Amino acid sequence: MSWPLPVRGPAYTRADAEIMAALQPVSSATACAQLHKDGITRTFIEGPKPLSLGQRIVGSSVTLQFMPQREDIASGVAQEYVERTTALWAVLETVQPGDVLVVQAYGSAYTGCLGDMLVRYFKRRGGAGIIVDGRIRDAPRVRKLGVPIWCTGSTPHYASQSELFPWAYDVPVAVGGVLCLPGDVVVADDDGAVVVPQRSAADLARSAGDHEEWEVFSRMRIDQGATLSDYYPLTSDSRAEYEAWREARDTMGT
Repeated sequence: MSWPLPVRGPAYTRADAEIMAALQPVSSATACAQLHKDGITRTFIEGPKPLSLGQRIVGSSVTLQFMPQREDIASGVAQEYVERTTALWAVLETVQPGDVLVVQAYGSAYTGCLGDMLVRYFKRRGGAGIIVDGRIRDAPRVRKLGVPIWCTGSTPHYASQSELFPWAYDVPVAVGGVLCLPGDVVVADDDGAVVVPQRSAADLARSAGDHEEWEVFSRMRIDQGATLSDYYPLTSDSRAEYEAWREARDTMGT
């Protein structure tokens, strides 16, 4: 039988916009650490690195899954004329402002999952950033577009020129050893990309906000000459000092 492509997963709900706004100041390191403390230990997407340093994103994931080619079902012989009827073109039409495209590509060194034209279209639709467990192409032009991208490198190959084919979208994907479901939250910065399960995002926003804030206080005290073990992490005494500092700061700001 002929397998109908592209495959599309079931409808899903995007992460709550207010929760994502609350997560904007949270670093990937803090998100990863807080989730680990809560028992969710596989969140760091191993492999992809920022194409350009100094960028960060927080957004709701849309997913794209590449699969191995099998010539009787799918191959890239006709290049873009075949690709434009695949999940690769289809997923871009679903992108909404603030979305993060998360791509399963098995860390392939030969598949250029997206290039200049597709990233340009993603940007026009308001996408926040792209995480690729594999490579992109047209790297110089893509950098100029300013879209935050985490990938494993670049290649001159187009998306289906080598061993993979764009197969499905809106489905669970495996990226860098991590499971990402459509609608999960992605937090990414220079340290890398972290997947936050959608059901954990609200709790993370609350706990990570406090964590980020007391670290500001701890850095200040360490810079002033305080002992590291007294302020990182906070002890009961330094926590009380931090609470007083925060209250005084907030009072002065009102």
